[in-house]
Amino acid sequence: MTDAGRIFREAWIQGVTTHFPGEPKPGYVTPWEDTPDWERHAAAAVFGQVKNFVTVSEGNAAKLSREQKGRFVSLCWIAQIYRHFPEPKPSYVADWADQPGWQQETNSDIFEAIEKHV
Repeated sequence: MTDAGRIFREAWIQGVTTHFPGEPKPGYVTPWEDTPDWERHAAAAVFGQVKNFVTVSEGNAAKLSREQKGRFVSLCWIAQIYRHFPEPKPSYVADWADQPGWQQETNSDIFEAIEKHV
């Protein structure tokens, strides 16, 4: 779990640092060591889902657009939010179209970081 989740988290932090307009909230860039347990588990789970998706596509996931890659990460993350929070804030489970651009770009970056790792 640690390596997979850490790769996800580092890609998230890099994406936030790159795409967030202005100064991100401290929780957005919290290092892996200080990330809450539920979030570590969620990050590892989503890493695994992306890894499996890339693997079963036999490399053809590379043909997806950045948006498609980001949407996949977003849906996997939303499922983890529901898993860990029975009544999450609406912003935590926002559909792709309702997410800010920086978050969409970060989710696409996460997919591509995992794809390179696989």
